[in-house]
Amino acid sequence: MIPRHQTILFIVLLAASIVMGAVLWNLRERAHERLLKGEVSEPTQAPQVAPAEQATLMVANDADNTVTARVLTLPLPQNPEARARALLGKLFDLYAATDATHRVAGGASSVAQVFLVPIVKTNIHREDGDAGPSPASLANPTGQVLAVVNLTGGFVSTHPSGIETETLTILSICSTLHANFPDVTQVRFLVDGQQRPTLAGHADLTRTYLTEDTVPIAGAQP
Repeated sequence: MIPRHQTILFIVLLAASIVMGAVLWNLRERAHERLLKGEVSEPTQAPQVAPAEQATLMVANDADNTVTARVLTLPLPQNPEARARALLGKLFDLYAATDATHRVAGGASSVAQVFLVPIVKTNIHREDGDAGPSPASLANPTGQVLAVVNLTGGFVSTHPSGIETETLTILSICSTLHANFPDVTQVRFLVDGQQRPTLAGHADLTRTYLTEDTVPIAGAQP
């Protein structure tokens, strides 16, 4: 014969199990309802895609050492710096292709960042007896822009060495920026955020390039 206290304990445990099962079932149903409501009220939205626009890429050709314009339709962001990076990324994608006219490995990921910095001029005027600058010495915007192109170390380390091929790369970058951003009149280069002496032993990366000197004339040699 089962002792009375064990019978009572069994009944209590059975009742508790039934109650817990009912609570869990209720919670499950509520969670399912919330999930269904969420799916209805917050439908999945397609990711936004940048609108396609015409852009000019200045593409280098090792066969005749020229840089020529190629107009493409590309999805481009509206932010100017992101736009500049996307343009150079597409240019580098062309160079990474197996049929490239200027073969350089790396592709779009070779461009870490592009900064567009307004160029200002400062005119210092001193009045007689005044050791400090006058109000006329305040910096004034020139309407021109300096582009700072930050390349990755991987791109630079694998870039073919040679004065002609390095110069073509620099020319194509500078002229592509100027073709799409006419206000860009100067270009400087960094590698992983630091200054580097040369691209691959020849092209100087310590200088500031003037786009008026790097924009090629049709048929001109670099």
